[in-house]
Amino acid sequence: MELKFDIVVIGGGHAGCEAASAAANMGARTCLVTMDMNKIAQMSCNPAIGGIAKGQIVREIDALGGHTGEVTDATAIQFRMLNRSKGPAMWSPRAQCDREKYIWKWREMLDNTPNLSIWQDQADELLVEESADGKRVCGVRTIWGVTIHAKCVVVTAGTFLNGLLHIGRKMIAGGRIAEPAVANFTESITRHGIRSARMKTGTPVRIDKRSVDFSLMEIQDGETDYHQFSYMAPHRVLQQLPCWTCNTNKAVHDMLKSGLADSPLFNGQIQSIGPRYCPSIETKLVTFPDKDQHPLFLEPEGVETNEMYLNGFSSSLPMEVQIAALKEIPAFRNLRVYRPGYAIEYDFFDPTQLYHSLESKIICGLFFAGQVNGTTGYEEAAGQGIISGINAAIKAGASASCGKGYETTSPFVLKRDEAYIGVLIDDLVTKGVDEPYRMFTSRAEYRILLRQDDADARLTEKAYAIGAASRERYDWWMKKKDAIDKLTNFCESYSIKAKDINPALESIGTTPLRMGCKLIELIARPQLDFPTLSSIIPELKMQLESPINRREEIAEATEIRIKYKGYIERERIVADKMHRLEDIRIRGRFKYAEMNQLSTEARQKLEAIEPETIAQASRIPGVSPSDINVLLVLLGR
Repeated sequence: MELKFDIVVIGGGHAGCEAASAAANMGARTCLVTMDMNKIAQMSCNPAIGGIAKGQIVREIDALGGHTGEVTDATAIQFRMLNRSKGPAMWSPRAQCDREKYIWKWREMLDNTPNLSIWQDQADELLVEESADGKRVCGVRTIWGVTIHAKCVVVTAGTFLNGLLHIGRKMIAGGRIAEPAVANFTESITRHGIRSARMKTGTPVRIDKRSVDFSLMEIQDGETDYHQFSYMAPHRVLQQLPCWTCNTNKAVHDMLKSGLADSPLFNGQIQSIGPRYCPSIETKLVTFPDKDQHPLFLEPEGVETNEMYLNGFSSSLPMEVQIAALKEIPAFRNLRVYRPGYAIEYDFFDPTQLYHSLESKIICGLFFAGQVNGTTGYEEAAGQGIISGINAAIKAGASASCGKGYETTSPFVLKRDEAYIGVLIDDLVTKGVDEPYRMFTSRAEYRILLRQDDADARLTEKAYAIGAASRERYDWWMKKKDAIDKLTNFCESYSIKAKDINPALESIGTTPLRMGCKLIELIARPQLDFPTLSSIIPELKMQLESPINRREEIAEATEIRIKYKGYIERERIVADKMHRLEDIRIRGRFKYAEMNQLSTEARQKLEAIEPETIAQASRIPGVSPSDINVLLVLLGR
């Protein structure tokens, strides 16, 4: 049997769902190949979306026309805005989701996407043709012998490529618990000269909530204000549930230590590297031997299930050791579990072999996204997925033939000052990975420009210009933009008299005015905000109530722009200076191996990565400022 599409996406996880829907929305005839249609966008680990920097990525996906934010809002059972005690550049939305409803909401999204077909099968071989111009992908062959021809292939296989599960000394091939691994597909890619390696990740025990004594735990409620992920979706509709916290103790640690000899992480069974910032509980004990306790977070898996996820207790120790240790915690004395934690090893491909479009430098038309690029996390995967899907659609010529009036042949690439997704991809293709990559706000040098409140301002018009964002999404942003401008203009023009406002200012505890000023000067004060001033100034209250939709969101975005205007402008100047180096293209202009003026490490790294620009070269580990100066001098000649 033979099928023919513009694009084939391999894998139905978060990267695959965003890639397939993005490509299809841009007009490409797209086929999503997944092993199980009932586990589309399965949350293999934590049933939550967002978090530090991850929440910003989800808002960026939404601004680009993706669906992760919409699905999260529709299935959220708890929402929190993290880092509220810090400045707005650090605020990060996070939501617990109903795992099963999340799957079916994504399935509904995909089922109702024009140009998108789903084929339940398993990829077995990448099909590549060779010509005088080099290698080009032409499709895939499945384990059932189906040949799917395509102009582009997007690989988003997650942890399934030669996946190997570990619980104690027991090892079973698998891509996820109770799901088979994918053999052969890695080898069909690496035979063409693409390098692969192994990584490891893990997941905690799943607990029956009926066996937990919640009176011995601390409750952690969510927030009920206007914040959410999607700029377009309805507000949270499901019942909101609490999470719970407790700590490990010395007895727990002693029991866990008794099983270290059988731990795959310490007996030589697992050779690959796991995520530094989400270590197993046994790794915490070895790395931090002086710690008497570690925090644990018990999180609901859904509204209608007793299954709960124990965040902070990722483990691959023997199952009897895991359970015995947990029973040493007072709240878990009568513990029953659904399954123990486990570790998984899997194949990934060195991301320095990719362009910023996420297309392979070796095989034309082949794209990679998600954990196969060495990342960890649903959000990082989904962010790569939407970029790979957009660029695959452009490569396949869909933007020129979709009938929407858009046409482009240039890759869609986000810069480091435009999106966390841009930081993520630039880090991957420039620096590579030696452990599972996780996004943090600290990785972004322009995080004041990359706030969660302004993702639509940064990205929606760009996405609409290439056909990735819908007209509805574009129109909503333009209405919001107009409302922000009107509110800002009002604050700039509205005059305040000192005698009228000073009694109220003194009662609030802020310095009274010596003379009149414009309202925008009061807004800029850290002690004052729109809600406070609107209770004093009736005209401001009227302005804040005038937008029909999402009044609070518009007010927050306006207030942040006013309060942090100086910081934002200063960071924009720094980013614009770096753009000058981004504009100096060097790919193909040097034979690095022959350049004795460069350090040995710089020659090796530059030759391997072949950076596009001077700015990208400056971010490669091992390439020093003096090496960059050498390149600039030679370019000047």
